[in-house]
Amino acid sequence: GAGPGLGSGPGSQPGPQSSPLCPEHGQPLRWVCRSERRLVCAACAELGGRCWGHRIRRAEERAEDMRNKIVDQCERLQLQSACITKYVAEVLTEKNQRAVSMASAARELVIQRLSLIRSLCESEEQRLLEQVHGEEERAHQSILTQRVHWAEVLQKLDTIRTSLVDMLTHLDDLQLIQKEEEVFERRTEEAEGILDPQESVKLNFNEKCAWSPLLTQLWATAVLGSFSGTEDVRIDERTVSPFLKLSDDRRTLTFSTKKSKACADGPERFDHWPNALATTSFQSGLHAWIVNVQNSCAYKVGVATGQLSRKGSGSDSRLGYNTFSWVFSRYGQDFCFSHNGQHESLGLLRCPARLGVLLDLRAQELLFYEPSSSTVLHIHRAPFPGPLFPVFAVADQTISIIC
Repeated sequence: GAGPGLGSGPGSQPGPQSSPLCPEHGQPLRWVCRSERRLVCAACAELGGRCWGHRIRRAEERAEDMRNKIVDQCERLQLQSACITKYVAEVLTEKNQRAVSMASAARELVIQRLSLIRSLCESEEQRLLEQVHGEEERAHQSILTQRVHWAEVLQKLDTIRTSLVDMLTHLDDLQLIQKEEEVFERRTEEAEGILDPQESVKLNFNEKCAWSPLLTQLWATAVLGSFSGTEDVRIDERTVSPFLKLSDDRRTLTFSTKKSKACADGPERFDHWPNALATTSFQSGLHAWIVNVQNSCAYKVGVATGQLSRKGSGSDSRLGYNTFSWVFSRYGQDFCFSHNGQHESLGLLRCPARLGVLLDLRAQELLFYEPSSSTVLHIHRAPFPGPLFPVFAVADQTISIIC
């Protein structure tokens, strides 16, 4: 702090002629007021001066401190520059080399794996096409064999008929009676021994020759990957059971034990089972959507025709218990596929968090798939009677349509 004697001693000696002077006292500005951060003269710091009682220090000492700090700062900047230079020269160079190396390894891995997949696909394609060709040849040969057989049968029947007509035309009563054994025991029995054509699976092309677990899994993965986000599947609020709550975006269904009184009854609404239909139906082509089911221990997901009953507690409106619905269902730890009252247990080892549904109406195929593990959970192949709606049921917590 300031004190008496600032105006005496060596520090009070006049400085060089170029030293700036205090505008108030005309004395050299050789002191620094730290409180006001400005240069002052000795008189400013004396009793009665404007800076009396402030923190005062000699200008040359303050300048020396600043020089030392600047030197320290320069040294820190130099060290920082050296560190950055080393980082750029060594670390970034190494990082770049490693990135190049890793990119090369990644490219090689992609090429190797896709090459293997292509090889497997090509082998599977060749195997399946050969099976299809072989099955086509087998069916064709069976049909040719049947043609030959029935051509011979027709010729034989024509011969018998011609012989019988000839007897009727040329034999008198006595001759006809004498031919009784030939007519009824040989000719007629011979004709009766020829069976009528019967339906035979040997004559049908067996579509199973084109079924392949590898092809199905790759196909399902590709479809869900390429169709992700393209299907706008939303719930038709007119169909939602009063035991379900529908989110504003019409993608989430939440089960409630209390029947909602806000739902106006209508012909489209399910009034007993906790069901709901989507707004749009599919009549042809390939369709896929994913449902988040991880929060529910009781749900059904699948497809149904518009003929599905909406009223009452009977099987005709219960998903999977009639001819109009095909569903994947979960109750606790039990999983099954249900249609027309037939329930096929699936015996899954773990509960899927997401459930993918693929509907291929050209192939008349409904497939349920777990995207996280690329696992096909169930496939149903059978003709579908008309347009199909995505259908849902929830009896525990919540399920949501993702895409």
